[in-house]
Amino acid sequence: MESIIHRAESRGRADYGWLKTRYTFSFASYHDPTRMHFGALRVLNDDWIEGGKGFDTHPHDNMEIVTIMLTGELNHRDSIGHTEILKSNEIQVMTAGSGIFHAERNNLPYTPIKLFQVWVFPREKNLEPRYEQKWFDPEKRINAWQTLVSPQDEQALMINQDAWVSRASLQKEKQLLYELHGEKQGVYLFVVDGSVTVNEQDLNIRDGAGIWDTAEIAVKAKEDSDVLVIEVPFS
Repeated sequence: MESIIHRAESRGRADYGWLKTRYTFSFASYHDPTRMHFGALRVLNDDWIEGGKGFDTHPHDNMEIVTIMLTGELNHRDSIGHTEILKSNEIQVMTAGSGIFHAERNNLPYTPIKLFQVWVFPREKNLEPRYEQKWFDPEKRINAWQTLVSPQDEQALMINQDAWVSRASLQKEKQLLYELHGEKQGVYLFVVDGSVTVNEQDLNIRDGAGIWDTAEIAVKAKEDSDVLVIEVPFS
């Protein structure tokens, strides 16, 4: 087993007033040549957006973009005809593919929202742009892995990559095993809240750990904790 630890305080940061964000990997003005990606995982941004503010229309291509809502409401509009509201416990997957334009704005005028932006390199380029979103019951991830994104699970949102995004709410002292889907896969574990031990390594809130060359990982909660796992091709 091989691993790399990214402590919360080591992440890049930016403060645009209306947007406060932390970057696990190099993004925008934050550049660290040792932190460009983890396998096919390119971006993990931790965003806070002021009430009524957001990103004006902008383009993307050849990326699988996953938005994980933590709190609040996000207004989404795109060039393939979707105008949607994304709420807490909802997930959005957008295949940028051959090219898509979209805008994202806090739908609440006075209340900040929090979300994660996850970008994964696609299996192939210039796919047809696509959009999906779904609400996931938080009760079903208590002491269990809840699959949010998968290339093959009908209960999850589809992604054009051998990638899985899962989340668990672990009660204190509870342990879960996560089994990888193949020898060439790696997992990036991110502590949304609380503190956990991963294969004898302590991780606290907003710490991340990339792990590869293993068939499974063991995650044990030191306190009530919320954990996100992103599995991607690594080699």
